[in-house]
Amino acid sequence: MNLPNKLTILRIFMIPVFLLVLLCPLGIDRQIARYVATAIFCIASFTDFLDGYIARKYNLVTNFGKFMDPLADKLLVCSAMIALIGIEDAIVPLPSVVVIIIIAREFIITGFRTIAAEQNIVIAAGIWGKLKTVCQMFMLIILLLNIDNVYLTAAGNILIYASLVLAIVSAADYIFRNKQVLSD
Repeated sequence: MNLPNKLTILRIFMIPVFLLVLLCPLGIDRQIARYVATAIFCIASFTDFLDGYIARKYNLVTNFGKFMDPLADKLLVCSAMIALIGIEDAIVPLPSVVVIIIIAREFIITGFRTIAAEQNIVIAAGIWGKLKTVCQMFMLIILLLNIDNVYLTAAGNILIYASLVLAIVSAADYIFRNKQVLSD
């Protein structure tokens, strides 16, 4: 197993640790637990960038990586969003309807990619999808930190709705650019 695939597996194993620290701080001060959870989330997110970079640079792309890397990314982001819905002390609450729409988008695009793969069509990520991912990562970091600051509160609210809009726009762009997949 190559290094990029090991990083993907590490990211998957970091998800339950992240959730445990965030949701069950086990006697640790709640805000400190949030900082630790945020650090774990950031490290896990960085492994997403790092495994892709290493795989492309050293030609270590594998079928396992093509399947598991996006799955690990979706598991990390969706887990964080779902966990944030029910947190009572959230300075910027994450509306469940936003999370539902974003996760629905992920299911739709995953299904679309599956259909494309069956037709031997490889679909590259577009700029809108990349912007969506970056926006979601920053949104989640700000919401996880839960710092009572007027600028971070405003940024958190803006990023929630920017993530929502980018999720919808990127899905529409993804399907429109590859509409031939649905032509049969």
